[in-house]
This record gives sequence, C-alpha cells and structure tokens, in this order.
Amino acid sequence: MENVFTASPTHNKFAWDNLGDIKEGRGNLGEEMPVLVYRLMQFTMLDILTQNYGPEKANDLFRDAGFLAGVEFTKATLDLTVDLDTFIADLQKALEDLKIGILRMEAFDSETGNLVLTVGQDLDCSGLPMTNETVCNYDEGFIAGILETFTGKRYDVREIDCWANGDRTCRFRGTVQN
Repeated sequence: MENVFTASPTHNKFAWDNLGDIKEGRGNLGEEMPVLVYRLMQFTMLDILTQNYGPEKANDLFRDAGFLAGVEFTKATLDLTVDLDTFIADLQKALEDLKIGILRMEAFDSETGNLVLTVGQDLDCSGLPMTNETVCNYDEGFIAGILETFTGKRYDVREIDCWANGDRTCRFRGTVQN
C-alpha cells in the first residue's frame, strides 16, 4: 500500500485541505470521535518525542504543531476582517461548536495587546489525574497561532493554570513579543 504522505512532494507541508472530506469518508461513523482517541494519539506522540528528544524539545515541537494548527484553523474558519470583540465571539463559538473547549477572555490590555484567557473542558487535559504540572503545550501554540493570524503580532502564550495541576480550567497568558 502506497503511503500518500511520503510519496507526495508536499508531505512536509500541512494544508487545511489535506484534512479531506470527513463527511464523505466517514459516512457511517460521522465526524466525531471520543476525546479518549484524540488523547491516545496526542499522549503517545508526546511520549515518543520525549523519549527521542527530551521533554523540553518535545514540548517545543508540540507548541510548534499547535501554532501551525492555530494559524491554519484561523485562516480556514474565522473572519479576519472583524473587530477584536467580534473575532473573540466568533472564536468562542467555533471552539465550542467543534468541542475543542469553552473560551473566556479574562483580561486584555489594549495598549500592549497582552491578555489572559481560559479554556474550560479542553481536549488536552480536562479530567486528567493530578500531576502538578501544566500539560497544554499544544494549546499554547494553538492560541499563539490564532492570535498572530488575527493581530499580525507575534505572541508568546504560556499556560499558567491547568487541570493537571489542580485547577478546573486552563488559563493562558499571552504576551506580545517585540
């Protein structure tokens, strides 16, 4: 069986269209799957990357993948011509409709662009056992990609509270990079 990804000259470049027509391809099973399956892929991938590159590099790679996903998600699904309030409302709806999580903006500094937001019931960690660590590195990149695509400014996003460290929502601080 030929591997279409390695045989393709663009196998290393992600494009939204490469996600395919899920409705057509999964006519009986549908578009949804359990979060358990998502986490199975995510956590086994992270485990292998950690074994091969160490935890810091593995987390950086997950952040980078999340960033790319955030950029492509934003370009494919959101209106970039609206004001910030409308964009955030549209983003909240998209994340909830896709069952990614429940987004809330807690703070926004209009002078610096820095912000704090939460994502409740997220895919990555809601319901995990307590490990006393933040684990949503992919989400850090995803949010940074979304913010950069909309604002045109580079963001460093870090998780400051996480379900896995005892909080019941994930909280992220986004800081504009100069």
